[in-house]
Amino acid sequence: MRYQLITVLGPTAVGKTQLAVKLAYRFNGEIISADSRQVYKRMDIGTGKDLSEYFYKGKQIRYHLIDLVEPAEEFNLFLFQKKFFEAFNEIISKGKIPFLVGGTGLYLSSVLQGYNLPEVEFDEKRIAELKKIDIETLRKKLLSLNPNLHNKTDLQNIDRLVKAIIIAEKRPANLTDEKRRVSSLVIGIKVENKILRKRIEERLERRLKGGMIEEVENLLAEGITHEKLRAFGLEYKYVSMYLQKEINYNDLFQKLSTAIYKFAKRQMTWFRKMEREGVKINRIEGADYETAKQLIETEFFEK
Repeated sequence: MRYQLITVLGPTAVGKTQLAVKLAYRFNGEIISADSRQVYKRMDIGTGKDLSEYFYKGKQIRYHLIDLVEPAEEFNLFLFQKKFFEAFNEIISKGKIPFLVGGTGLYLSSVLQGYNLPEVEFDEKRIAELKKIDIETLRKKLLSLNPNLHNKTDLQNIDRLVKAIIIAEKRPANLTDEKRRVSSLVIGIKVENKILRKRIEERLERRLKGGMIEEVENLLAEGITHEKLRAFGLEYKYVSMYLQKEINYNDLFQKLSTAIYKFAKRQMTWFRKMEREGVKINRIEGADYETAKQLIETEFFEK
C-alpha cells in the first residue's frame, strides 16, 4: 500500500460519514472520527453523531473517538492526537485500513501535517499569575502567541484562556514534525454553496424536530451550565439562548442555520490552507461513492 491512512474530509452536512461507512465496508476498514464535539457523551443530536449510519448491509462498521468523555470534562488537541494514534495502531494491528473522517480542521491537520504536541503541565503558580490579568489583555496575549487560533471559544472563558496561553508558551515554535506525519490518501467532498446551505437548513429542521432542544435541556438538568453550552458553540450555544428566552424559535432556526453555514465556510478555508501547506486533497463532487472507490483502488494500493 502506498499510504497508511484514508482521510475523508469536508465541511458539515456534505455526507462524510455515509460515504466513509460504505468505503470502510468495501475496503475492510474502521473509522476514526475527527470531530471536536462528538467525543462528548450524550451530545448526540447537536453534534450529528448519527450512529445509525455506521450500519451498512447488516454490518456495523466500528468507529473510534466518539463518546469518549463527559460533557463537563475538557478535551483538547493533545488528547485527540494521543487517542488517534491509539486507535490507528489498533486498527493497523488487525490488518484493517483506518479511515480518518471529519471536519475539524485542527484535528485533521495534527495528523496529516504531523503536529508535534508534547504534553503540557499546568503550573499552579503560572495559572495564578495569569488570572490576575484582565481578560482583554489575556486575549491579546493569546492571539500574539497564536495568531492562527482555531478555537475561538478559548477567548470567551478565563480558565480556557489561561490554559491556552500556557500551552502556547510551552509548545515548540515549529509545530510540525515530519516523523509524526501520517501518510494519507485524502478525499475531500465539495458541494455548491447553494446546495450546502439547503442541506444545512434541512438537517437543522430534522434535528430540531428530532429532540435537539430536549437534549440540551437534559444536559442542563445534569448540571452542565449555560456558559459551558455556549462554549460548545453552534447548536448548543443557540439552543441555550433560546431556553434563556434571549431569542425566539424562528430566530433560533434562522440565526443558527446562518451560523452553521458560516462555520462550513471556515472549514473550507482551513482545508484550502492545508493544501497551500502541502496536503494533497483529491476533491470529489458530492459524496460520490463510485468516484471515491475508484480513487482508492488506483491511488491507495500499490500499482
